[in-house]
Amino acid sequence: MRLFIALDIDDAIRERIRTFLEGVSGFASDARWVRPESLHVTLKFIGEKPTETLDAIKSVLSKVAAPPIELAFRGYGFFPTPKSARVFWIGIQSGPELATLAQAIDDATAKLDIPKEDRAFSPHLTLARRAGGSGAPRWSKSDGPNQAFERLSGKLAAMSSLDFGTMTAREFFLYQSQLSREGARYTKLEAFPLRGSGSNAL
Repeated sequence: MRLFIALDIDDAIRERIRTFLEGVSGFASDARWVRPESLHVTLKFIGEKPTETLDAIKSVLSKVAAPPIELAFRGYGFFPTPKSARVFWIGIQSGPELATLAQAIDDATAKLDIPKEDRAFSPHLTLARRAGGSGAPRWSKSDGPNQAFERLSGKLAAMSSLDFGTMTAREFFLYQSQLSREGARYTKLEAFPLRGSGSNAL
């Protein structure tokens, strides 16, 4: 099973993003655009794990205590740079609670010998990837000047600042990712409420 941990986003924000995508996706028609229904805020990618590890993963996640988290979805950018763009994303603004939750989840799953993250937590929503390009934010040897998102970048520069709204996340989820020719399909396996004081009970 291919697993990850994430926050879901409110339907109202998802619909605003859907409308936005309908208006701009034609400016980078060769890119691979995400389906709005699959959008989520990734907190931890676990990767392939056997089914028999599910109970242990759910157990450690159930002990992560954190308060509800306010999120604002606004702004945009490109990875690794606008001139060598492989990924188009919109920004997520939040207080320190979001990074603290991601760290608590990272610490909890490390107890099951799941490798810890090797880079700083940087929340964003990926909306499109250059065909054949990686979704990683870091610069890679294959990166260089390209025109994949050039028209889109020019269009966005002429628009007012992007703001898709705010929400309060009150739970996080363990997801299964199933890959197919039509793209990834995400299934929620378990929900974990955000109602603690922020201290980690592990």
